[in-house]
Amino acid sequence: MASIIKDTKLDYIEPSPNVFNALLSSITSQQLSTTVAAVIYGRICALYKRKTLTPKMILETEREILRGAGLSNPKTNYFYNIANFFNESSNKRIQWSRLTDDEIIAKLVEIKGVGKWTVQMILMFTLDRPDVFPVDDLGIQLSIKEHYGITSEKKELRAEMNEIAEKWAPYRTLASRYLWAARDK
Repeated sequence: MASIIKDTKLDYIEPSPNVFNALLSSITSQQLSTTVAAVIYGRICALYKRKTLTPKMILETEREILRGAGLSNPKTNYFYNIANFFNESSNKRIQWSRLTDDEIIAKLVEIKGVGKWTVQMILMFTLDRPDVFPVDDLGIQLSIKEHYGITSEKKELRAEMNEIAEKWAPYRTLASRYLWAARDK
């Protein structure tokens, strides 16, 4: 890891406590290039003439309007699922800082369309949690295999990755960012 850190520059990322908008953005970007996802999410925000959306805005928007902005049918459904979740009275004022990473994962994966990897990205980039290690992320897997000479696959690979990553605790988020950046070079 020392050589990766020495040879790799990280960009600053501004964390934001807006989990709702981060989830919408994340859903938009799934299986799309960063550029295409940014265009589609920009169109969605333009519908409301705001960069910060609310559950009420989404719930009051007809499906065809969201589809017209570029969302697929499943992603449109996920938008409504997320909006319904955050519109429920018990979820309107969640104090994310009081929840553990595991509690946040358990809470958000209840939303159809939101998986563990998505929540890990929210933990890392929205909530600025320092010790998240997305072991199932392909970029992380490829970077570790390349830099640590690992040839194993599946369960064995994940076990080796977790063993290596234990040394980085409590800063596995930062280590993951370095692994991604090294892979992108």
